[in-house]
Amino acid sequence: MNSEMRDRLRRTRRVSTPWRDDSTRGIIGTHLDELLEHWANRYDWAVHERRIGELPWVTVKTGDTDLRVIHQRSANPDAPVVVLLHGWPDSVLRFERVLPLLTDLHVVVPALPGFPFAPPLTTPGMSVNRIAGIVADTLDELGYSRYTLSGGDVGGTIAEILAADHPDRVAALHLTNLAPQHAFTADPTKLAPDAAAYLGRAAQWFRTDGAYIAEQSTRPNTLAVALADSPAGLAAWIVEKLESWSDGAAFTPDELLTWVTAYWVTGTIGTSFTTYTEPATLPGHIDTPTLLSIFPRDTKPEPRTYAEAFLNIREYVEHPAGGHFAAWEQPEAYADDIHRAVKLVD
Repeated sequence: MNSEMRDRLRRTRRVSTPWRDDSTRGIIGTHLDELLEHWANRYDWAVHERRIGELPWVTVKTGDTDLRVIHQRSANPDAPVVVLLHGWPDSVLRFERVLPLLTDLHVVVPALPGFPFAPPLTTPGMSVNRIAGIVADTLDELGYSRYTLSGGDVGGTIAEILAADHPDRVAALHLTNLAPQHAFTADPTKLAPDAAAYLGRAAQWFRTDGAYIAEQSTRPNTLAVALADSPAGLAAWIVEKLESWSDGAAFTPDELLTWVTAYWVTGTIGTSFTTYTEPATLPGHIDTPTLLSIFPRDTKPEPRTYAEAFLNIREYVEHPAGGHFAAWEQPEAYADDIHRAVKLVD
């Protein structure tokens, strides 16, 4: 991490508000101060950069788009193929702890366009629908014609779209949540009672915790200036989500800062908003066999009846611990569910 970065951190202008130590109003000020001090004086990005660089990266060109992916091959050439799709505000690092548990499978982890470790995104139009097409083309280039998709958040939405667009290629889905856009289009009169009640809970979450979505989707240029120019601002924006959406002490200070630094050094916080800003077209009901993993500390865990309105739910697995970043928080449970999803194939 260069001296200019450390100098910025050491010269951070501390912000005081009447709610500085109220976690319901955002990141706690004293906690952020401790993280920034650690980032400026003790954190060593080079160690983590070296480890990330040693992952089995390849770059695949499809049309006019390059997609960087982690491509972990199984020793068995006939092993099933699993594609892991990350979300926001993370990156391929979401799956770092799961990779050693999936050596019996061929695993592809795309660095989604606009996110850390992907080639720079310079043009508009990179919607989740377009990303789904790029991922499908990339897997075709890699020689994979049939695969299971696994993911959540933005990655889960891309998985739903890809399954609907290419039912001949997607053998099964493993999701940790449904595309949130379903909540805005669902007709409560056509849902089971507990599914209709879920819409009210989801709406409450959007009112109390979802303001970031409105800003990222409507004013990405304005927000990107603040976050891309201030490491303290970037850390506050991301760490608040990482900690409040996860289960307990899921991240050490170094782990939090590695996920944040990935955005800083690649300059991708602004372009990571693309999947919020660009309009999406979601499919209706998807027939692909699906395993839905429910982790209690996720933002909006869905009841089975709600999920069945949109997906072919074959297994609904409720876990006792874990949150939005379940592949990181509960890697063994996540890997087990992937293996179960692979066996759903008709």
